Amino acid sequence: MEDFTVPGDAEFARLVEEVSSGLLARGWKMVSAESCTGGWIAKCCTDRAGSSAWFERGYVTYSNAAKQDSLRVDAATLEHAGAVSREVALQMAQGACMRAGVEAALAVTGVAGPDGGTPQKPVGTVWFGWSLAGHSEAEVVAFSGDRDAIRRCSVAHALQGLIARLES
Repeated sequence: MEDFTVPGDAEFARLVEEVSSGLLARGWKMVSAESCTGGWIAKCCTDRAGSSAWFERGYVTYSNAAKQDSLRVDAATLEHAGAVSREVALQMAQGACMRAGVEAALAVTGVAGPDGGTPQKPVGTVWFGWSLAGHSEAEVVAFSGDRDAIRRCSVAHALQGLIARLES
């Protein structure tokens, strides 16, 4: 696990400004699909006045049942890969895009702690998924710190990943 600078509200506002600019430049809207961040990404996006021009909605899918019902994550995938996995992060992002009818989605699923970690997926393991105009990518990051730090770093990383993909 690497040490990360834990972002504050000013950093979230800066990242949301970049997300907003990138989406508006394309005439796109986005959706968030969140598990361990519990809606924090949607909160950060909607803190910005005028966000309805580019932010469609957010799904908080904390349980496996919610991931299946709201985002159409496959039950077999949850069973064999687990909720904190590449496959689930991708399905969350793709399902959110499809359900919301938008061009861009980001998804987060992880172990924020302090409990719930395993040797294979220790506390701080977070999978991210992004889906933009039908192209999907995922990556995993191992964050360190307490629950708040892991969640804050996850929000920032998800937004940074969306910005990078909007710029490429």
